[in-house]
Amino acid sequence: RIQNPLHGIPKDKLLSQVEDFAKEKGMEDITPLLQKGALIAQNASQFESIPELDEEDKAVIRRETTHKWSQPRDLYFTVILCSIAAAVQGWDQTGSNGANLSFPIEFGISETDPDPNAASRNQWIVGVINAGPYISSCLIGCWLTDPLNYLLGRRGTIFIAGIFCTLTVIGSACAQTWPQLFVTRLLLGIGMGAKASTVPVYAAENTPASIRGGLVMSWQYMSIVKLHRIPASLIWEDPGKSLYRLHAIPDRIQHFSAIRPDAKRALAPVSRLKARSQTSDKELAGPGGRILEFAIISGSTYISRFMELFTVPRLRRATLASWVVMIAQQMCGINIIAFYSSSVFVDAGYSPKSALLASFGYGLVNWLFAFPAVWTIDTFGRRNLLLFTFPNMAWTLLAAGFCFFIPSTNSARIPLIALFVFMFAAFYSPGEGPVPFTYSAEVFPLTHREMGMAWAVATNLFWAAVLSLTFPRMKTALTPTGAFGFYAALNMVAFVMIFLLLPETKQRTLEELDYVFAVPTSKHMNYQVTKFLPYWIKRWILFKKDAKLEPLYDFSEVESVTVFEKGVGH
Repeated sequence: RIQNPLHGIPKDKLLSQVEDFAKEKGMEDITPLLQKGALIAQNASQFESIPELDEEDKAVIRRETTHKWSQPRDLYFTVILCSIAAAVQGWDQTGSNGANLSFPIEFGISETDPDPNAASRNQWIVGVINAGPYISSCLIGCWLTDPLNYLLGRRGTIFIAGIFCTLTVIGSACAQTWPQLFVTRLLLGIGMGAKASTVPVYAAENTPASIRGGLVMSWQYMSIVKLHRIPASLIWEDPGKSLYRLHAIPDRIQHFSAIRPDAKRALAPVSRLKARSQTSDKELAGPGGRILEFAIISGSTYISRFMELFTVPRLRRATLASWVVMIAQQMCGINIIAFYSSSVFVDAGYSPKSALLASFGYGLVNWLFAFPAVWTIDTFGRRNLLLFTFPNMAWTLLAAGFCFFIPSTNSARIPLIALFVFMFAAFYSPGEGPVPFTYSAEVFPLTHREMGMAWAVATNLFWAAVLSLTFPRMKTALTPTGAFGFYAALNMVAFVMIFLLLPETKQRTLEELDYVFAVPTSKHMNYQVTKFLPYWIKRWILFKKDAKLEPLYDFSEVESVTVFEKGVGH
């Protein structure tokens, strides 16, 4: 049974608590708004009967249901700026893709060296250079998120991260040796990690539950806006360095995020709630109630917040779920294409220029097929999108690998490989593309949101580093067919993990998710195996229209408990 932590508190006591909180934070001027917000949070489904709300208040709440995409311009402007930061991430992450065809030759670390020992060594060096940003991101950048957000807020953190990303890509373009390039990419990773751990959270905190998935997925949607790489590689005489120079463009645009207001929920931990005195009562409803229920994190420490990710049941479940969805992104094999598509197409028989054009096509497919997720992520759901797309990614990746068995003299070899790679991208884009960062940004409570997101992104980028480091050597040792088959198998492993361990979060407020993650993991797994799976077989394989699915969650309004008391089970 899912519990509302404000249920059962007498109205007089609740309003008194709000008043005390407002006085403590110097927000007496908006006390009535905070009180309205707490009353709505206490019984949101019955807002029509709350006498403290006037007709204008109720009309705003009704409109959120009937016109869910009708939002303030400031909200969309904020999301656009978040999208620019995501584009920075995509450009930075894949900048080495086209450059992989040129910088190894320029720096004397070609993988085609006639000396087998030198060629093997060079493969590892190229892998280390490509993995550089992910190594520093998962070890340093992500873990700076919590203190930076505490000191500077969301927008200040994004601004500092943008400076790192701007200067380091310029440094990459000026590198004269591969160690210099490696160092600049290590520094780039610090900015990437801090930014990737902050921007999705910033977007999630500013958007309503009904469209949060569609707007927060702009992180993934814009991170694949990197099609500029291919024309640049074809135009400039020194394509590798030109690609690195181009990455400074979105970084500079990203700096405009400093003029946007900080997220409403982010302001509470650093005692800056006063800055949001004009925030509407409805916007403050969920956070207002939660602020009253939970202790402000100023009394906790960095280490204690990290340890609580694994020791507090509600947090541990969110940590596990974010780990699953983040590591699944690397297990699916998308980044072996994102990092090395140009090299893969050359292996398939393309000329270097044709390989770059094929990579352009791959990026275009990736971008176009992300569109459906804008609507389906909040209707079909995060979990269902993943369960649908992972098996399809597995067979398309396997088919692409088998196409390498076609003789090189056969004219069907090259287009078939490209076809299945493009199909793989088409299935990835609406599922495992937008879901991981959207999901991880929303599953942690306010008190641990920065630390939780740092953990999730560090997980993702650590395995991105491993993948980037090992794939050049794996491709040689296992052949492209073996490497593709390996990742096809990992897709099915990820499918099972998602089915058993990933709760659905669609259209739940950030505060309601506290209740979802109060359900023990063992109960969730048992429900999926004994209730959901039999229902799915009856409904969609046996086509029994009378099949009924017993709901897992019961949003009953019962006694008040805190997030640290919820779900004592494991």
